[in-house]
Amino acid sequence: MEWQVATAAVIFLLVYAIIISEKIHRTVIALAGAVLVIILGIITQEQAVQAIDFNTIGLLTGMMIVVGITRRSGVFEYVAIRAAQYTKGNPLKIMVALCVITALASAFLDNVTTVLLLVPVTFSLCDELEINPIPFLIAEIMASNIGGTATLIGDPPNIMIGGGAGLGFMDFVTNLTPVILIVFVVTIVLLAIIFRKSLVVTLEKQQRIMVFEPADFIKDYALLKKSLTVIVLVIIGFILHQSLHLESATVALAGAALLMLIARDNKPEDILLTVEWPTIFFFIGLFILVGSLEKVGIIENIARETLSLTHGNQSVTAMAILWMSAIASAFVDNIPFTATMIPLIKSVGQLSGMQLDPLWWSLSLGACLGGNGTLIGASANLVVAGMSSRRGVIITFMQYFRYGFPLMLVSIVISTAYIYLRYLM
Repeated sequence: MEWQVATAAVIFLLVYAIIISEKIHRTVIALAGAVLVIILGIITQEQAVQAIDFNTIGLLTGMMIVVGITRRSGVFEYVAIRAAQYTKGNPLKIMVALCVITALASAFLDNVTTVLLLVPVTFSLCDELEINPIPFLIAEIMASNIGGTATLIGDPPNIMIGGGAGLGFMDFVTNLTPVILIVFVVTIVLLAIIFRKSLVVTLEKQQRIMVFEPADFIKDYALLKKSLTVIVLVIIGFILHQSLHLESATVALAGAALLMLIARDNKPEDILLTVEWPTIFFFIGLFILVGSLEKVGIIENIARETLSLTHGNQSVTAMAILWMSAIASAFVDNIPFTATMIPLIKSVGQLSGMQLDPLWWSLSLGACLGGNGTLIGASANLVVAGMSSRRGVIITFMQYFRYGFPLMLVSIVISTAYIYLRYLM
């Protein structure tokens, strides 16, 4: 019915506008919108449950539990201090080392968790060097978003794309990691050039870094061994999950259950408190809202319009998705944007019969790398800004924009060349 189409569209747009405005917490408004479309009969409760991608929910929850337990060992702080000492206290080399650690950690762990662990260590190092921490913080934000793009589990948009498109861990590694390595190297080189003059200190200050004792940061050696063993098993599981006919969520939840079993000193109540439940329920609300748009035919209609604009040309469609995703994700949360785009791309495929792989990789690169464009582009950006402001170091929107947006555009230009040369020629 026409009233259902109009009502579903209005509710979705209102929820999206409130998420952008941040007047109400995004989880609250997403759940409120989801409940409203059910109450109004736009979608039934059974259809709402079917619209939720439980592979995404399970994968997120499982990895949050694994990371929540592992972080208690102190391993992340240990690695950061070791890396800083390996550079002999040179600030420019420390920035590069921290970016490498951030990118690697973000490829296998949650971006927000990675920056939560590394930012305090960054401030400690900068205090000893008596140097402005902002170049380090901006570089770590960008490294976390770039590193998270490389794998299925690195960034929420990838988790959603994997679930929606039926793509596995190795699909993301083989298709995205090559271009992400190029983007990372280019970005770090440009950041080093940009900040090189402000990252100079005396040899005396550099020596202060060498007095840190990395071993002091390990709080529980037994937990460290157990956690690293489970993480290795989980990564092996992700690599093999398609050939084993297991969903990625099953692998993550199996790792979480195993680590909870062998790390029994950590109470389940405490462990489950480390799960970011607001994020989980935000996803649930979004899936239901997008499900309502699918049910009333809005997604299919948008897909038809998209195809008419691109004339069904695969190359034009892929480039449009890449650049639209990047620009949009720089200014709005990339999670609801990705949630809307997944069924849209599916509809484009059904209507046109075109090969969808280039479109999925375009969406992933655009949505994940686009988050580097502004301070509000991704959750990790806001978390770093909040942590630094509590320490009296303010990163303003324009200050970050001056560096982030041009470097984001460079990464999308590289991605454009990659998508065209690998998939569209």
